[in-house]
Amino acid sequence: MKRTITFLTALLLAPLAALHAADAPKPDKRPPNVIFILTDDQGWGDAHFAGHPYVKTPNLDKFASQSTWFKQFYVSSPVCSPSRTAFMTSHYPARHGIHYALGDHKGNEKRHLPDWLDTEVPTLTKLMKQAGYATAHFGKWHLGGGYIYDASKGGAVPENPGAPEPGAYGIDAYQTISANGPRLEDLGPRKDPYFWAKSTSLIVDKTLDFIRQNKDQPFYINMWTLLPHARLKPTPEQLKAYENLAPTSDDPAFGPWMQKYLAKAKDLKSQMQTYCASLTDLDTQIGRLLDTLEQMGLAENTIVFLSSDNGAEDYYTMNAANAGVGNTGPLRARKRSLFEGGVRTFGLARWPGHIPAGHVDETSVIAAVDFLPTICNLCKVPVPDTLNSDGEDVSDIWSGKSRPRTRPLYWEWLYEVFPSKKDNEPPKLAVREGDWKLFVQHDGSTAQLYNIPQDESEEHDVAAMHPDLVKTLTGKALSWAGTLPPVPVRPAVTASSGKQDVPQRGTK
Repeated sequence: MKRTITFLTALLLAPLAALHAADAPKPDKRPPNVIFILTDDQGWGDAHFAGHPYVKTPNLDKFASQSTWFKQFYVSSPVCSPSRTAFMTSHYPARHGIHYALGDHKGNEKRHLPDWLDTEVPTLTKLMKQAGYATAHFGKWHLGGGYIYDASKGGAVPENPGAPEPGAYGIDAYQTISANGPRLEDLGPRKDPYFWAKSTSLIVDKTLDFIRQNKDQPFYINMWTLLPHARLKPTPEQLKAYENLAPTSDDPAFGPWMQKYLAKAKDLKSQMQTYCASLTDLDTQIGRLLDTLEQMGLAENTIVFLSSDNGAEDYYTMNAANAGVGNTGPLRARKRSLFEGGVRTFGLARWPGHIPAGHVDETSVIAAVDFLPTICNLCKVPVPDTLNSDGEDVSDIWSGKSRPRTRPLYWEWLYEVFPSKKDNEPPKLAVREGDWKLFVQHDGSTAQLYNIPQDESEEHDVAAMHPDLVKTLTGKALSWAGTLPPVPVRPAVTASSGKQDVPQRGTK
């Protein structure tokens, strides 16, 4: 009798269980959302989790604990516009003639630059849009266009009136600076002296509005902040957290190169207070974004990647005294240099259940040119064969597998490394293959060789000890430089007896 009652009870409850099963949330088979946070001039050590002895970054620290931190992540240029070009296209920026920060036509012409990134070039946002993603870009653009202030014309006027707006690159919604189209400045009170200090809040507001409007479909967002780029002027409220800060240049948390650099700061206390206050507000606003993703139930199916466009600024540069105390940790040099401190930046990736949380990858060498093919693979977005990416799909590395790269990384810098030229300026070409990083001039001379895992401060040039390796890497660097479109400011590339074949890449 007891067995009969149990059977009848189960029979009666079966329809109710089936109803509940139908209502239960099903595994989300929708492609993941993507948010790419790109900060501006943030040094490799500019967070508490990264070893900064003074700055408070509780939200970035929490984010790092939920992410994989790739400690050998490289951008493709030590300055903004070319670095951003690589993220967007997966090409070395020289393929598109972008070697320096894009500005007005006169300045671009002087440096032999285009006025903007060619709109015919495939970009990550175009590919995501074609695959059905809603796409957005909020914050800094710096791929062509922008506004300058002209009092004679009553305010801001386009520096390149013909420059395409971000929409021409596959972006549905945007509000930016350093671009034509809707301006970020229009969101805040006009002539607010603290606009820059409050800008991250405005960028996050726009990002969250877009997420709420598109939460029921896959979305891709570039959230590119203005901070901690100069000029920094935090609000009194932001500064209050650091009113008692008393920094010292010989703090053991800084590497030897950084200690010597900070010792020459004009007013280290004021500069560090200002810089840390700016970073902490950046942290606060990023935390607000991440918390809202959790509240909306979107965090589990959203890839969030965080990096900086290049290394920390130099305090001798124009108005950058406060921004110039950014921390490069043990790395040598800063923005505008091909040494590690100029091109090695944050690489933090989070996707719960897919990318290991709290993992620090010390060995994998990955780069900005890998971003497009990796995101497309993870989101099942087709990549055309004609793209000819300079990067590689490293989604397996993101998923926890450490492996060597299948192709080298290359850099070219055609300009002076000002103002700390003596300490910061290596030869103009660089190649990283395996553990080795080689610098060489375009004529094959002045080679410098460093074993990066053993000497990340690039203090010990071992070129004389490895002549065969120098010959091989020099050949690869010169062969790669020979594939780049000609530009008057590039020295003639001299062929090397050790020349290696490098396939021509790019879209044209």
